Amino acid sequence: MSRPRVAVNEAVLRWALQRSENTPDSVRKKCPNIDEWLSGEKEPTLRQLEGFAKRTLTPLGFLFLEEPPKEELPIAHFRTHADEEPSSPSPNLMDTVHAMQRRQLWMREHLIDQAQDPLRFVGSATRDESPASIAQRMRETLGFDHDWAAQERTWEDALRAFRQAMEDAGVLVVVNGVVGNNTHRNLDPEEFRGLVLVDNYAPLTFVNGADGKAAQMFTLAHELAHIFFGSSAAFDLRDMQPADDATEKACNSAAAEFLVPRHELLQLWGSVSDAPHRLQTIARQFKVSEIVAARRALDLKLMDRDQFLAFYHEWQQSEWRTLSSRQDGGNFYHTQNVRVGRRFFSAVNRAAKEEKLLYSEAYQLTGLYGKTFDGYASELESEPTSP
Repeated sequence: MSRPRVAVNEAVLRWALQRSENTPDSVRKKCPNIDEWLSGEKEPTLRQLEGFAKRTLTPLGFLFLEEPPKEELPIAHFRTHADEEPSSPSPNLMDTVHAMQRRQLWMREHLIDQAQDPLRFVGSATRDESPASIAQRMRETLGFDHDWAAQERTWEDALRAFRQAMEDAGVLVVVNGVVGNNTHRNLDPEEFRGLVLVDNYAPLTFVNGADGKAAQMFTLAHELAHIFFGSSAAFDLRDMQPADDATEKACNSAAAEFLVPRHELLQLWGSVSDAPHRLQTIARQFKVSEIVAARRALDLKLMDRDQFLAFYHEWQQSEWRTLSSRQDGGNFYHTQNVRVGRRFFSAVNRAAKEEKLLYSEAYQLTGLYGKTFDGYASELESEPTSP
């Protein structure tokens, strides 16, 4: 018996291919009749359409629409070069934002249930306030001294301390270079380097882990500033430059001042006579990467734009070579410390154990299922100190 066919608008099929960056050739193995569907000569069966939806990362319901939908992010998407803005966000970005929104909503309700007070620093800054003042309040909120980073051994140690301090202050911090744990769905740093979901109880920051690690410190500081301004957004920070938006620029200024205070940098710059090693000296002093040091020097007009871009692109090439030569592997559960977060996972795990949350819901929230979920729970419980 032949299976019933499903009427589908050819324009919707083409839209699904385009948004997923597929072509008829790339899906033909799974959908051998794709050309006939696109020409209207033949209609797919429901099962074939489900396979097409999965291959193109398209919600099945969209394929029954009479015309292609206009997908929009639920938050602002700031692009450094607005003329390069894509017609619609990628499925990977959309799915990431929606997954983070689900986490945030659950955590918000959980904290309210636990009678937690809202976080006072969320939305506490205005654009009239000086970057130095905002940066100082950012440090105070995290329990940092003025020279907090200088006390760390390396900038990588400073980055870990920064992430942990944000978690301790009540911010959910996620770093991931793929959608969930799907290594076949890489996030594109050229589309977004980070996103922020502001909330008075459970603000969330997401750093695109596919970006070079040396730039992630600046992205995280930029995101923390967004929380202080009360502004949710995704952004690409192309060439580490903000979009042409007043709040984006204010966040960038506060982030730069938080990491490398203006007054101290100007003093240090004048005291280092060996120009080629100035950036190395700044990086060591403030425990930031050299690319962040160069970004701050550009801010203060100690480097011109051409000098910075030349340095940035050279660094970027070196960073990508390092990333491509790096072997996959490592401890899967340690990776979840940044992909899921100890604090968030512990709250979800505890709610599931207390039967306040179904395990199926816990799995969906964390992206960890069955034995993998239990394994990470055991890993955290075996640690000598609580997260």
